[in-house]
Amino acid sequence: MLTLFLILFPVVAATLLLIIQGEKTKQVALVAALIELALAGYAFVGFKPDASSQFGFDYAWISSLGIRFSAGIDGISVLLVLLTGLLVPFIILSTFNRDYPRPSLFYALMLYMQAALVGVFTARDGFLFYFFFEAALIPIYFLAAMWGGANRIPVTFKFFVYTIFGSLFMLLALVYLYYQTPATATSAHSAAIVDFYKLNLTPEAETWVFWAFFIAFAIKMPVFPFHTWQPDTYVESPTPATMLLAGIMLKMGVYGLIRFILPIVPLGVETWGKTAVILSVIGIIYGSIIAIRQRDMKRLIAYSSFSHVGLMAAGVFSQTETGMQGALVQMLAHGINVVGMFFVADVIFSRTKTNQLDQLGGITQTTPKLTVFFLIMLLGSVALPLTNGFIGEFLLLHGVFTYNNYLGLAAGFTIILGAVYMLRMFQKSMFGPTSSRTESFADLTSSESWVFIPLVVLVFWIGIYPHSFLKVTEPAVANMMKYIGTTAVSMK
Repeated sequence: MLTLFLILFPVVAATLLLIIQGEKTKQVALVAALIELALAGYAFVGFKPDASSQFGFDYAWISSLGIRFSAGIDGISVLLVLLTGLLVPFIILSTFNRDYPRPSLFYALMLYMQAALVGVFTARDGFLFYFFFEAALIPIYFLAAMWGGANRIPVTFKFFVYTIFGSLFMLLALVYLYYQTPATATSAHSAAIVDFYKLNLTPEAETWVFWAFFIAFAIKMPVFPFHTWQPDTYVESPTPATMLLAGIMLKMGVYGLIRFILPIVPLGVETWGKTAVILSVIGIIYGSIIAIRQRDMKRLIAYSSFSHVGLMAAGVFSQTETGMQGALVQMLAHGINVVGMFFVADVIFSRTKTNQLDQLGGITQTTPKLTVFFLIMLLGSVALPLTNGFIGEFLLLHGVFTYNNYLGLAAGFTIILGAVYMLRMFQKSMFGPTSSRTESFADLTSSESWVFIPLVVLVFWIGIYPHSFLKVTEPAVANMMKYIGTTAVSMK
């Protein structure tokens, strides 16, 4: 029942925000998000590290069709539920020095999206997963379209069309899998995800189901060449919406690869997995090179995120336990780091009204707190040992190297290229002479500092004590490998 409460509580809180409105909207939203964090934290602490689904519920939805409102938390989803509960309070807190028109609707949409994201990560029914997958798109669309930049309408329309297009492929695959399940005495077929795992599909069927799912999830992450919506959407969206997109929403795609593609179509993965890894590695290098050339901080961080998610996808398709473990812990680490980096960009923009690196400089002269927090988040992003990014990247690169030495070597360039574009951004924005926009730059306020402090603690906690997270996911990953196969096809 805890899972049901995790889904419904943000819906109730968001609805109350629409009713009460008033000046205290953001405070009420923050309290609601903190309660959700407490519930997610309780689920994480109380989770028994095994392969079972826990804290679940199961109710008939469309009983005649075998479609059920069923959800629970297992070792694949527990870190993502924690991430969703963890980031939303900090995203809300980051807005306390900003004024957004129609604040009750603004914060209600954020909480509605949080509910949909928890639903995605906990759904045990294929069509329920699809419902929440699509439901998460609606709040972020309105957040971007109503509070975004000057080009928000065409950009958000492109994002909406891309996502809907990909989701249609996923729906076709789900309908096909549904009709392949055996009929029961009470319903025609079953939509339970675990029943999809038991299917024995033909190689031809596995091929088209693989691509149907892959296109849907590759657009959401995104993976090269399905990424063209991402940079403009991240730049034009208000920063809290960008944080939701990069910090949590893109994880739906990586999660979908693990939850659906690997266990349902293992032959499809063996046949086309190398293609997916190659596309992912191309995205790693391409995203990094484009990031190096960027002059806009927000766009640079967007391409950085695109590069990082390519490594996650490559690690998943390596079909190794270390690759999957790395993807799960890196989703948690990346969410923390990218929210911190986008908040740095937002703090700088709020004081200078620009994100252009050539118009910044000298900020470190008057901002000791911002400098330290910025540097720590940056080091986590470039995977410095003892930071959260190192653990995930090490496991992911190990998985890709195990799969193919050459692809692993190519993916390893993310370490060098990531350091280049991140340190370049830090140098150009923080060092050198001050500009007319930065000569009176003020350091962080107390509310801004309280966004960074917990994020910094998590950067070092995950980096120094990764076992506290890896031990939770390990049994579920080992169980998932039974569906994938004991050995991956060697591509060496």
